[in-house]
Amino acid sequence: MKPVNKIKKPKKEKRLKLPKVETHIGSTTKGILGGELITEKTFSLFPFLLFIAFLAFIYIANNYLAEEKIREISHLHRELKELRFEFIDSKSDLMELSKQSQISKRLEATGVKENRQPVKTLKVKKINDKQ
Repeated sequence: MKPVNKIKKPKKEKRLKLPKVETHIGSTTKGILGGELITEKTFSLFPFLLFIAFLAFIYIANNYLAEEKIREISHLHRELKELRFEFIDSKSDLMELSKQSQISKRLEATGVKENRQPVKTLKVKKINDKQ
């Protein structure tokens, strides 16, 4: 009789191959390097590219206008300081010229002299017309 207990060799299992699923990153990279993106998808991406270009144009224009406003404000601040100094200088000159001593010196050449006596006041009595 033959021995009944034998060790069986396991059967080799066939590996199942799953279908390849392309990742989005891989397909995009392959499309860029292969030239598919430029040739096939150009027209579908054209409105998006125009939108991006429009946003870039708006961004650049906004920065330009902001810089221009900043320069204008800086110029106006400098002009304001200049006018303030000019105002203070004119005001001090006017205060100096309106002093009583300065006025009397300027009027001496015309013959007008300063009154050294106190001013006399006249009092008038009112008469009632009820007589």
